[in-house]
Amino acid sequence: MVTLHLIVGLPCAGKTTYAKRLEQEQSAMRFTLDEWHIRLFGHDFTLDTVHPEHDARHQLIEALLWDVAARALQLGTNVILDYGLWGRSERDAYRARASALNAACKVHFLNAPEAVLLSRLEERNAQRPEGTFQIPASTLRGWMRVFQAPTEDELS
Repeated sequence: MVTLHLIVGLPCAGKTTYAKRLEQEQSAMRFTLDEWHIRLFGHDFTLDTVHPEHDARHQLIEALLWDVAARALQLGTNVILDYGLWGRSERDAYRARASALNAACKVHFLNAPEAVLLSRLEERNAQRPEGTFQIPASTLRGWMRVFQAPTEDELS
């Protein structure tokens, strides 16, 4: 059965590395939101500034990517959404979308302790790898407080 794979986790948890491996294993189309965002709009989220349209741009790209992903699922191609998907309601919505397309849905949760996330973030900010945003450590700490980890029932 064609499957929608949802990659869940905070920045620096290893989501994109995992998604790239899964892409090969599952013969899937991978949609990594940040890669598309940076390619279309550049680095509009930095250590110093966030463009006022950053969030709106992110939402627009997510909607466009879903349109392509939905079509791929309809055509029988596995899809990976490497979005982070921090909230239960957001994951529920994508599960419902997959079900409406007669696709299975699998949640992949990449969890890492705060110290690991912050260490990886420091390295990422220094190296500035392609397709990633620089994020202040204080911002990541704030995101940790609002992130809703998947429950056991979501992962089964």
